[in-house]
Amino acid sequence: MSIRCCSMKSDALPLEYRAILKWIRQGSSVLDLGCGDGELLDLLVREKKVRAQGIEIDEQAIYQCVAKGLSVFHEDIDNGLSGYGDKTFDFVILNQSLQQVRKPDVVVKEALRIGRGVIIGFPNFAHYQARLQIFFKGKTPVTPSLPYEWHDTPNLHFLSISDFFEFCHRRSIEIEKRAFIGKNREVKIFPNLFALIGIFLVSKGGVGDKEYLRYYEKRKI
Repeated sequence: MSIRCCSMKSDALPLEYRAILKWIRQGSSVLDLGCGDGELLDLLVREKKVRAQGIEIDEQAIYQCVAKGLSVFHEDIDNGLSGYGDKTFDFVILNQSLQQVRKPDVVVKEALRIGRGVIIGFPNFAHYQARLQIFFKGKTPVTPSLPYEWHDTPNLHFLSISDFFEFCHRRSIEIEKRAFIGKNREVKIFPNLFALIGIFLVSKGGVGDKEYLRYYEKRKI
């Protein structure tokens, strides 16, 4: 996860953080899976007074979380979350971490089990800049949301916004809210082409088909 200053004013916050802040209710219980240096979790504690907990595998990042006063456990989320009971948290967050785990299907399933709502954010591999770089250069793309070279990227999976809609559809995962983030603004049309980042609030509601069909009827590209 990228490191940004946590003392920013609200109008200077990254757009994905603003979306997450809007979705999370005051005083909620939150588990951040792959919380990095704790920047987002710290923001939620300060702005929403959440009861926060994080899981992170990088020890240096954990030290930064502890310095912020956050409760973070050193665990590998690929190994499962069996230590947590069903619906233990109001929200589980997987922001910029889903594409880095070995078993995303298992991780999402577990997140939906222990959280009443799950917020998932990831870089959109189908952004037009990535498409152009593959087409014209024939090389693995480097974009603002995918800033790594092929040999040093932490990402194990490269998914698009369309991929995620299909993923949810096949598993009867309900998409409750979504936001598509461009360079400096939210993207309203053709997000699979123009959005750098997709953010979704999902739950295990079993009514994701209408959302999926409406998206594909209007915006498939």
